[in-house]
Amino acid sequence: MPRPVFNEERCKGCELCTVACPHKIVVLANRFNSKGYRPAVCIDESKCVGCALCAKTCPDVVIEIHKDKDPAGK
Repeated sequence: MPRPVFNEERCKGCELCTVACPHKIVVLANRFNSKGYRPAVCIDESKCVGCALCAKTCPDVVIEIHKDKDPAGK
């Protein structure tokens, strides 16, 4: 199962990833990071298809797509 991983401390909240996500599961958090920005987060990892459009769009390279093995080991 793919899942997006965000380095929230480096995120500037530019929202480019939120626009790029075809499933609209990437949004800005309701909290602030230590620099005063609202970081991007994924609100439903189960809907992530691993397209990596969010990561490709991020100008600060704060998003990685991790492809975890499913419980069956596939």
